[in-house]
Amino acid sequence: MDAPRLMTSSLPQRLAALSDERLRGMRRGVEKESLRVLPGNGLALTPHPAALGSALTHPCITTDFSESQLELITGVHATADGCARELAQIHQFVYRAIGEERLWVSSMPGLLPVDENIPLGTYGTSHIGRAKSVYRMGLGHRYGRRMQTISGIHYNWSLPGLGNDDYFALIRNFRRHSFLLLLLFGASPAVCKCFLEGRTHELQPLGEGDSMHLPYATSLRMGRLGYQSDAQAALAVSYNSLESYAGSLHGALTHPHPPYERLGLRNLGGEYNQLATSLLQIENEFYGTIRPKRVIRAGERPLHALRERGVEYVEVRCMDLDPFVAVGIEADTMRFLDIFLLHCLLAQSPPDSPQEIVCLAENQQRTAARGREPGLRLRGAEGSVLLQDWGARLLDECVPLAERVAAALDDGRYLMALQAARAALHDVTTLPSARVLRALREVHGDSYSAFVHAQSQAARVDLLTRPYPAELQARMEYLAIASLAEQQALEAADSVPFETFRQQYLAPERLEA
Repeated sequence: MDAPRLMTSSLPQRLAALSDERLRGMRRGVEKESLRVLPGNGLALTPHPAALGSALTHPCITTDFSESQLELITGVHATADGCARELAQIHQFVYRAIGEERLWVSSMPGLLPVDENIPLGTYGTSHIGRAKSVYRMGLGHRYGRRMQTISGIHYNWSLPGLGNDDYFALIRNFRRHSFLLLLLFGASPAVCKCFLEGRTHELQPLGEGDSMHLPYATSLRMGRLGYQSDAQAALAVSYNSLESYAGSLHGALTHPHPPYERLGLRNLGGEYNQLATSLLQIENEFYGTIRPKRVIRAGERPLHALRERGVEYVEVRCMDLDPFVAVGIEADTMRFLDIFLLHCLLAQSPPDSPQEIVCLAENQQRTAARGREPGLRLRGAEGSVLLQDWGARLLDECVPLAERVAAALDDGRYLMALQAARAALHDVTTLPSARVLRALREVHGDSYSAFVHAQSQAARVDLLTRPYPAELQARMEYLAIASLAEQQALEAADSVPFETFRQQYLAPERLEA
């Protein structure tokens, strides 16, 4: 293990102290959400396809909020190419199993039924499976089901030899600098008008089509129309240490929240409205651009795992689906994320404060809604600063990191990924968000749904025509069958009433180390 972080040392000094062996130990994985849609663009309301196995127990194919929302999960990979390859292979299997359906390739949904007809994810009759469905019922009551259909990419990343303080230093800097990722990779500047029905918004019509947009937006998904919660906005979580982070979440998980108490645990018919009446039902309800994570054991609470065994990796949660890439993210984007996360780790990372937390939220909103606006300014430690200047400085500081990683991994594409980011920052008309708006205007008659439909169909054709070894199909079929058997075993093992299980699982002492 390298020497502990010295706050007096510079980024170049900390980079020099990082061994090539540890850089080669960098690991990454992807979780990718997508809605299943019909050929005519409507949401597929059918159950999770049986050919895909059990959404409860399958290691790489599950559902997120809805039965209609797939989540595809890679394993842990030593290279970006390996991660992208597995993600494509999972997609190839899925497309062969879902027939004429498509995977919606944009983060913001298209045509949706009324809220109550968006199907919640179901996971069988086991207590843990039922709890997952009740949790989703609670999300629907608290935030609306439409919001939960928004999809994205989660990028999981680790480096050997890091302690809790290192990971939390990384997280603080990531929160300070993640505006750059929204600018460079945000790809949701527009949405179908139907998504906005009954909602207050500031979006503008795009021509005569079905699209609403903001002219300089980068990521509506990460803005006020995306994963936002007024209730959680009052939760000023500190990332100065594992202890402060865990303490903030502990309170939100255990203290009743009056509006959710009024909603009630159950409805008049005795069915569950939500899993708990606290501000957060479970840890995963906490929204954020990045999370400290630990692989949990069967039945273990995530917060307990963090407190007992420490942070194992970070989960980056602010990446939009790229509608121009068949699987939503390409290997070069992963390479840039590797460099960016190393910068967050190695740069000076002073403690956060309640005042800074407010500024960071404001910076995120500004970048999501206006990131490509000329002269846009954000709030930094030194006061008001041009987004372009701040972003350019960060990318300049990433140059020696990219050079070092390229040498250690013998992969010059890290340098190319950084150069592409610098070029895109210089010419924002080449950014994904600008390309989406240009395609809407110039090719698809100002129609968001027509654009995403065309891109979704192109992705389907692309993936179905790629080479697909018979042994890959056989392996995926085996995983599907094994997952169904595992679900049945879980269902047979339950021995207490569900309410007893719920109370035991949510007991406050199970959050402690």
